[in-house]
Amino acid sequence: MNKHPLKPQEILNVSLSVSESKAGSGFVKLAVLGFLAGAFIAFAAEGSNMAAFNLLAVPESYGLGRTLAGTVFGVGLMLVVLAGGELFTGNTLMIGGVIRSRITVSSMLRNWLIVYVANFTGSVFLAWLMYHSGLFHSGGDVLGAVTIKIAAGKVGLPFARALILGVLCNWLVCLAVWLSFGADTMAGKMLAIFFPIWLFITSGFEHSVANMYYVPAGIFAMSDAALTEAARSIGVTSEMLDTLNWPGFLAHNLLPVTIGNIIGGGVFVSVAYLLAFRRDTKDGSAAPR
Repeated sequence: MNKHPLKPQEILNVSLSVSESKAGSGFVKLAVLGFLAGAFIAFAAEGSNMAAFNLLAVPESYGLGRTLAGTVFGVGLMLVVLAGGELFTGNTLMIGGVIRSRITVSSMLRNWLIVYVANFTGSVFLAWLMYHSGLFHSGGDVLGAVTIKIAAGKVGLPFARALILGVLCNWLVCLAVWLSFGADTMAGKMLAIFFPIWLFITSGFEHSVANMYYVPAGIFAMSDAALTEAARSIGVTSEMLDTLNWPGFLAHNLLPVTIGNIIGGGVFVSVAYLLAFRRDTKDGSAAPR
C-alpha cells in the first residue's frame, strides 16, 4: 500500500488508467452509477441551500452564505468518489485517455452521453422529491424563495458568462478529483476534495450537474404560489420568473455551462498535465498504486 501522496506525474497515469476503466463500463453500470452521482450532487446542493438560505436571501450576507454553502457541498463529490458514482464533470478527464490513445473518441462520448442523461435523471428526481417533501417551506418559505432566486439567476446569465463560469468551476472540480487520485486513504481523499469544492461554491461558479438540481428545484418551487410570493419579497422580479422554465434552462444555462465544464476539466486539467508530463506517461500501463 502506498504510504505517501502520489506525485503529479503518477496521478496522471492513474487518471489515464481510470479513463480506460470508464470507457469499458457497461450501459447498466454507467446508468445506475450516473443516476446515483446525480442524486449525490443534488443532495449536496439542497443541503448547502438549507444551511445558508437565510444568508443567501439578502445581499449583505451573500458572500458569507456562499462560504457556508461551500462547506456542505463537498459531501456530494465525496460520495461520488468514495461511495461510487459516475459524474459527467469528472469524466471530462477522459479527454487525456483519448489524446494518449488509451481510449477512443466514440467510447468517451458514449460514456459522457449515458452518464450525462443519468446524472440529469438523478438530480431532477431529487429536486422533485424535495418539492414534495415540503421542505421548501422551511424558514417561513424563505428556503423556497431562495431556491427560486438561485434558479432564476442561473437561467438569466448571458451565454458567454455562463460558459466562463462553467470553465472556472470544472477546473476546480477536476482538480478535486485529480487530488483524490493521489491520496491513499479515505480521509485523505475527503480532504483532497473538500477545499477545491469549497472554493468553487464560495466563488459562485457554474456546475452543470449541480444546476440539474438547482434550476429544476426552482421550477418546481415556482408552482407553489406561496413560495413564488416569498421569492418576490427577496427581489425576484416577474421578468425573472418568466424566464425560469425548462427551455430557458436547457438553452441559456445547461448548454453553455456544459461546454464550459468540458473545457475546464478536459483542457485546463487533463490536457495541461499531459503537456507538462508528456514524457512521464505510460501507454497501456496499470495505475501506479
